[in-house]
Amino acid sequence: MHFLRSKRNSYARVSTLTDEEEGLLEGEEREERRSYGGGGRRTVTDTVRLLLNNQTDSAPHSSSSAEEGLDRRGGGRRGGGGRREGYHQLMGEEAHIVIEGSTDDVRLLPSVSSRTSSFSMTRCCSSLFGRRRTLHSRTVRIGYGPVLGGSGSYTPNTVCNQKYNIFSFVPLVLFQQFKFFLNLYFLLMACSQFIPMIQIGSPITYWGPLGFVLCITLIREALDDFVRFLRDKEMNGEQYEKLTRDGTRVPVKSCDIAVGDIIIIEKDRRVPADVVLLRTSEKSGACFIRTDQLDGETDWKLKIAVPFTQHLPSEAEIMDLNCEIYAEKPQKDIHQFVGTYKVTTDDCAQDGSLNVENVLWANTVVASGTAHGIVVYTGRETRSVMNTTLPESKVGLLDLEVNNLTKVLFLFVLVLASVMVIMKGIDAYWYRYLMRFVLLFSYIIPISLRVNLDMAKLFFAYQIGRDKQIPGCVVRSSTIPEEMGRVAYLLSDKTGTLTKNEMHFKKIHLGTVSFGADSFEEVAQHVRSAYAGKLGRHSFSSKLQSAVEAIALCHNVTPIYENGTTSYQAASPDEVALVKWTETVGAKLAHRDLLNMQLQLDDGEKRSFQILHLFPFTSETKRMGIIIKDETTDEICLLMKGADTVMSGMVQYNDWLDEECSNMAREGLRTLVVARKPLSLAEYEAFDRAYHAAKMTVSDRTENMAAVVNRMLEKDLQLLCLTGVEDRLQDQVTTSLELLRNAGIKIWMLTGDKLETAICIAKSSGLFAKSDNVHVFGQVNNRTEAHNELNALRRKSDVALVMSGSALNVCLQYYEAEVAELVCACTSVVCCRCSPEQKAQIVNLLKKYRAPLRVAAIGDGGNDVSMIQAAHAGIGIDAHEGKQASLAADFSITQFSHICRLLLVHGRFCYKRSCALSQFVMHRGLIISTMQAIFSCIFYFASVSLFPGLLMVAYSTAYTMLPVFSLVVDRDVSATNALTYPELYKDLGKGRSLSYKTFCIWVLISLYQGAVIMYGATIFFDTDFLHIVSITFSALIITELIMVAMTIHTWHWAMLLAQALSLGLYAISLLVLTQYFDRDFVLTGSFVGKTTAITVVSCLPLYLIKALRRKFSPPSYAKVN
Repeated sequence: MHFLRSKRNSYARVSTLTDEEEGLLEGEEREERRSYGGGGRRTVTDTVRLLLNNQTDSAPHSSSSAEEGLDRRGGGRRGGGGRREGYHQLMGEEAHIVIEGSTDDVRLLPSVSSRTSSFSMTRCCSSLFGRRRTLHSRTVRIGYGPVLGGSGSYTPNTVCNQKYNIFSFVPLVLFQQFKFFLNLYFLLMACSQFIPMIQIGSPITYWGPLGFVLCITLIREALDDFVRFLRDKEMNGEQYEKLTRDGTRVPVKSCDIAVGDIIIIEKDRRVPADVVLLRTSEKSGACFIRTDQLDGETDWKLKIAVPFTQHLPSEAEIMDLNCEIYAEKPQKDIHQFVGTYKVTTDDCAQDGSLNVENVLWANTVVASGTAHGIVVYTGRETRSVMNTTLPESKVGLLDLEVNNLTKVLFLFVLVLASVMVIMKGIDAYWYRYLMRFVLLFSYIIPISLRVNLDMAKLFFAYQIGRDKQIPGCVVRSSTIPEEMGRVAYLLSDKTGTLTKNEMHFKKIHLGTVSFGADSFEEVAQHVRSAYAGKLGRHSFSSKLQSAVEAIALCHNVTPIYENGTTSYQAASPDEVALVKWTETVGAKLAHRDLLNMQLQLDDGEKRSFQILHLFPFTSETKRMGIIIKDETTDEICLLMKGADTVMSGMVQYNDWLDEECSNMAREGLRTLVVARKPLSLAEYEAFDRAYHAAKMTVSDRTENMAAVVNRMLEKDLQLLCLTGVEDRLQDQVTTSLELLRNAGIKIWMLTGDKLETAICIAKSSGLFAKSDNVHVFGQVNNRTEAHNELNALRRKSDVALVMSGSALNVCLQYYEAEVAELVCACTSVVCCRCSPEQKAQIVNLLKKYRAPLRVAAIGDGGNDVSMIQAAHAGIGIDAHEGKQASLAADFSITQFSHICRLLLVHGRFCYKRSCALSQFVMHRGLIISTMQAIFSCIFYFASVSLFPGLLMVAYSTAYTMLPVFSLVVDRDVSATNALTYPELYKDLGKGRSLSYKTFCIWVLISLYQGAVIMYGATIFFDTDFLHIVSITFSALIITELIMVAMTIHTWHWAMLLAQALSLGLYAISLLVLTQYFDRDFVLTGSFVGKTTAITVVSCLPLYLIKALRRKFSPPSYAKVN
């Protein structure tokens, strides 16, 4: 817990302080002012209200990190015992502290993401009426819960993924719909029909289509949210057990778990909250967990219980302890944790530090044994939730473009209506006529456009799901299939997406000779000979045996025996591959716990080793080490392996390491340098004392420990070997990436893996071309360094960029726009050591600075969910790493290579068909509105409808809907050609299929055809003017059907059927609807001939223009056909 003192008069004192307590407070104030460099420099004002009582000590422990405050830092000094004791008397167990503005506190705000629609309203309301929650550190006492404040002061442990509640459902859904200008316009038009003075026809002609669209939307959203509610209810209702103060187990629901509870998590159960591991069923205190839904890694992670509680005889005795556990304030970093524990007994007190190895994060799964843990974070404060951005309600670019075009059409309606009113003459009731003309021309903006587009998208989703070339593909968001046709950037995860996450040992190099997969049997023979003692100590076989033994011992792998089979678990699949290889050559890892390891040789002999110290791999050190003692010879030695970039400076001089590392990297292998250093007993004891002293420091503990290791161990190491491990790529990844690159899509790889591995995979997969100049962006820590590195990048062109997540964070903090400009100019980009939130941040960066280009993201792990949800089109791979990414994505596939067909074929078809459908629906409204305008002009600008309401409704439904909708099965190129010529995809990104240019062309076509039909009817049928409805309506229907036929690229049986049905239905209507059509008149040859002539005049010139254009300036897709 972090205590910051402000001025003495800021204390809300409930009881009178003694002189000793007053002195303590003054001393603490002075010490704090010194730490800030003087009172004048202090910028944080905190209010601490103390409710004093006589309970036991609850102050923080001395072994916490320096950042946890001056009280902790002062308490850690040996000489401060008297002050600390008095201070502990002052701070009782039930002291209530409210911290405002502390440096240890942050505000819990919604995750930042590019959100639209209803969520904007939600955030607005939250900011007005919601209360921001403060995140702060906490101290919990076993059996009593949080020391300061009850469990109610922390967030409840509930899972809620619902978008709506019972009160917000209808308002938010309606807001979602009426934010589109098209729907809002028709709502206003429909409401105007309740005004008798401007009513035209029956209100059902306006309310019917609008009500149908809204009902379908409400039902769909209600079903989707109900499914989310059921999923949340299932997770919140999961049953666990917790320990009571008397040591008995009682059941508890996941949603009822609170901070301070000690819960029991059985094997294969989800961890419901962030807990500190107190005890496991394994005697060693080890516990393996699966983190695939948190960080995307399929390998098990080793967690270690608190030693003091692990060694208790029974779980019930945990509740008898006087133990306090301190946890830092909630953070997003899943790789770090700062905490302490303190156990007080009658005669002494024992304290210790807690790190990330001692905690189980929520939504991980216990993979071995049973775990007992004390809850420190719940609900929104867990690492899992804090790294997840809220899902975005996605709207396709085509929908936005159509929405903009409808605004243009609305302006056109207003202008046309205003012209009509002016030409009619302005009188006292001009506004009535204006409204009536607006209603008459409202068909220029057809509401059927939304209905047709929504139905088309459902059909596209059905087609994609039934494609046998991409089995297992699921469309989870049917609102944006056309987005797949305009992707400019594809952001991909590495592990499990581009690779299979299956490591295989390929090569070992000892400087003078190397062994590949075809010569590993020879390695086994050398190892057997060396262990048999038949050769000299300095023979080649002995050197090879030393290298193999080092590989078999220098790791954090644990063998698991289940059902008569052996499996290996480790934090990295590389290490599993190395250990499996040593087993094949005669050095099998038979047993491992926290203190010992055992190797089994080919002859059955077992060799035991004692683990004295373990230095785990980190992204900063890029190496791991272990100090072991051979129980057979009592020899102590340090074994170390790591990246060549750091190991080359630690090993003895050699002339082959750099060259062979480069050779293996060119082969796409992940390299590790293995070295050893014998230690005498005196050297080891000296190191042990120095290392223990470094571990007991409070401030800069990690740096101090690393400094001791580096100073006393990491020098003059004996180089043993260089290993090469292959991470097998997904099937057809190389060809798929090349295909996507030829399609004009820039591919970025975002991975949490280390830099060397990321570069390796980028080269082997073909993400980096062999001719690419790879630029590695240096590590930066401040603005100056970021500026220098960006300038260095600016001086280079056409490079493949490799950048770390930490460097990207610093650069974005100061030079966001410049980073977007420079990074987007690179041929391809790899960003390593990315957290889940950073992946989403990169997506949002592209969306902000590269709009309106479309960004797609693909991944397979829980760490990819934020990125997938933030992208315009999210694609999840349903593979080894669970279904979380697949369920959160808009599209789900089973392997990476399927994305080519998804983008280049289905994306193309969906986009082209949606554009054609949208333009035809608008053309259908424009042509009839043109005829209405001419009719009004002929009849002295009368605001009277040309066609009855029934014919108007039938025109957009029964007579033309099927032919127009049949365009959803049209295809300008075959699927084979779309994949054979990926360059065709580049044209789609330019948005030329639906633009202001094509819109203007269709407006001109509509004006021409409407004028020809209307004026042609008045010229040819001047003696039969009373039959103008039959004349113009017939020519209109036939013209529309011919225009559909002229637009089709590839005929489909459904198109022919739609044309025949529509034409037949209209022919029957001419004979049946006698109230609108004169049967005798329409059966005359003159009517048929002259109607045909009008239709020919309206369509033939357009056909000739189109034929000439195809001949002399064919589009790119026509060339490949």
